[in-house]
Amino acid sequence: MDVKLLLFSLLLGLSRAQQDGNECTKASAQSCGECIQAGEKCGWCIDKDFLKQGEQKSTRCDEIEALIKKGCSETNIQNPRGTVSVNKNKPLSDRTKDGVKLKPDEITQIQPQKLTLDLRSGEAQKFNLTFKRAEDYPIDLYYLMDLSYSMKDDLENVKNLGTALMSEMQKITSDFRIGFGSFVEKTVMPYISTTPAKLLNPCSSDQNCTSPFSYKNVLSLTSEGYQFNELVSKQQISGNLDSPEGGFDAIMQVAVCANQIGWRNVTRLLVFSTDAGFHFAGDGKLGGIVLPNDGKCHLQDNMYTMSHYYDYPSIAHLVQKLSENNIQTIFAVTEEFHPVYQELKNLIPKSAVGTLSSDSGNVINLIIDAYKSLSSEIILENNRLPEGVSISYVSHCKNGVSQEGENGRKCSNISIGDQVTFEVSITAKGCPSNDKPETIKIKPQGFTEEVEIVLNFICECACHKGGIPNSSECSGGNGTLECGACRCNEGRIGRLCECSKDEVRTDDLDANCRMDNGTDICSNNGDCVCGTCECKKRDNPEERYSGKFCECDNFSCDRSNNKLCGGHGRCECRKCMCDANYTGSACDCSLDTSTCLASNKQICNGRGTCDCGQCKCTDLKFQGPTCEICPTCPGVCTEHKDCVQCRAFGTGEKKDTCNEQCNNFILVKKKKKEELPQPNDQPYINHCKERDANDCWFFFTYATKNDSTVEVHVVEELECPSAPDIIPIVAGVVAGIVLIGLALLLIWKLLMIIHDRREFAKFEKEKSNARWDTGDNPIYKSAVTTVVNPKYEGK
Repeated sequence: MDVKLLLFSLLLGLSRAQQDGNECTKASAQSCGECIQAGEKCGWCIDKDFLKQGEQKSTRCDEIEALIKKGCSETNIQNPRGTVSVNKNKPLSDRTKDGVKLKPDEITQIQPQKLTLDLRSGEAQKFNLTFKRAEDYPIDLYYLMDLSYSMKDDLENVKNLGTALMSEMQKITSDFRIGFGSFVEKTVMPYISTTPAKLLNPCSSDQNCTSPFSYKNVLSLTSEGYQFNELVSKQQISGNLDSPEGGFDAIMQVAVCANQIGWRNVTRLLVFSTDAGFHFAGDGKLGGIVLPNDGKCHLQDNMYTMSHYYDYPSIAHLVQKLSENNIQTIFAVTEEFHPVYQELKNLIPKSAVGTLSSDSGNVINLIIDAYKSLSSEIILENNRLPEGVSISYVSHCKNGVSQEGENGRKCSNISIGDQVTFEVSITAKGCPSNDKPETIKIKPQGFTEEVEIVLNFICECACHKGGIPNSSECSGGNGTLECGACRCNEGRIGRLCECSKDEVRTDDLDANCRMDNGTDICSNNGDCVCGTCECKKRDNPEERYSGKFCECDNFSCDRSNNKLCGGHGRCECRKCMCDANYTGSACDCSLDTSTCLASNKQICNGRGTCDCGQCKCTDLKFQGPTCEICPTCPGVCTEHKDCVQCRAFGTGEKKDTCNEQCNNFILVKKKKKEELPQPNDQPYINHCKERDANDCWFFFTYATKNDSTVEVHVVEELECPSAPDIIPIVAGVVAGIVLIGLALLLIWKLLMIIHDRREFAKFEKEKSNARWDTGDNPIYKSAVTTVVNPKYEGK
């Protein structure tokens, strides 16, 4: 392919790739409102004559720079931008201001408090939120205790919790209130025994227990610690049958019954104390309870009355209600169930878990530590976002630490008086269906203060309000001239509202102008008029677009020798249609085979194919323009031996006719064999070794070059055999025979010595075995008889 053609194709492909990635043109916007919703970079040209300035300027919606290049002035481009307005911005404050103690709802810990955002599609609006933990901030703490029988010894220690905890919490805040509630289980089988005796006293007969109940609000939040001690001391243990308790019912009522509990808009802490697990949604089926928990308050005379009617709440339902009511939960549980509640803590934001001693003796320290842990971490949360709106956070915490992503919502190790900043970014994609302002709220988890953000969506351009209804420029009053273009009346479509929907029978007029459900209208080479493509015209009248979707042209075909289709064909729909006797993508391949005929009148000597007038040899041994040369075929050395011998050495059978018969090759003489060409230098080369009449060897190489010339390289010196030297040969043979005889004699002598020594050793061994002593002969008997007198004592 021609280099210029290749460069043109690459530039054309790049241009189309860029155009395909242009979200403005891809949107095929029909109005200014649709255009600005397509993307942040999109603008709309309101110049009425914009489309008349040239056929290539076929769209009003494009990137700003592209519109300017197309001839639309900046003053005629609609490009509204989003804004951020602060509506309420009270300064941060502590509990005391100018020596006066503020009310809880007058304390400001987050700034600003209300903003209004005008959102343009795709354009992020950013603002900063500042948070500062106020000193001496009020705290409400509600102690929710399991009063099943296993918590009997714990109740004794909790009876004095009010005044003791009040004394410790006053070190943190001067405004502290405490409340108390208790729970056992649903009052139906199989959670409790429903026999009359067990309903009065669920414990053994020697134990005095109160009747079972689900949840009871014993003491609403109060600043009087002695009331806590007094009321709690009157509480009695109850009992149930199964191990998991109905604590989730109690937590739900504490969260949603704000009036009965007495919650203020301050820090709200819920301490949940138990030594058992918990029932959750679905467990109510054991007692025939199938209605889901409704998440509403059902306290009458401080007692939960619907435990037999509604199922336990789910964990997700609890998370929702605790978050809505800004309640931070502290699970004070025994060591046995600590892993279970640790998993629960991971599901409930702004919660903590502490290990309760067997008698709850460490409950005060547990509450203080858990509160400090919860209050030292600030986590922002927002309510549900409108459709198409996204939000992201970047936190700027203490010591210059910044975080993004999910960690961008929080800052840790925050002490009283510390100030941190969050960078919030809100982006909208398109406009909501109702086209009305939306409100979202951002707040720190566990705190009542929140930031209200009103979202206004920029869905139309400013020129939208100045439209001219039934304008004559819109096909005689069939539309409103708005922002330089026609917005068609009902039933009319087209750029100038020139078409009727009844004629076109489609709601998407441009769909008929898109090929293969693509995004390009008329392949970006024309305009869609009433569902039909009208192709653009080129400056060169001989160049033209064609096809139903203007997808074809007669000037983008391959070129050869800088000629379209090599000058041997015509371009139809970007493909060359070649003349007779030519083929190829650029018609640059001739079908004439006369240049491939060999001397035997065969095409490529029958050993190749004729491709574009040139032979391509299929047999790799043959080469040349007609595949007739075979430098490596057997017999080539013998065939050229006489000619090489006569030209190099002046000998041989052809020495008399050498000039006439041996001038068809170039002869190059070399001094040594090592200087002869090797196969790495010339792929088709044959190394030859031949003998002359004097039994001398000469060496040469035979090779055919690319230009079909034959080149022979010959070693100048012959290798002739020398006569043998007789005397050294005879002397060597005689010396060899003598040496072999001596060697054999020495070997025979050595073997005889070894044999004699072995025989002598054998003789000595047999001689020693022949010796024997007669005293040891078992058949010898002495002739003397000896008698011993027993009375003889040797005297």
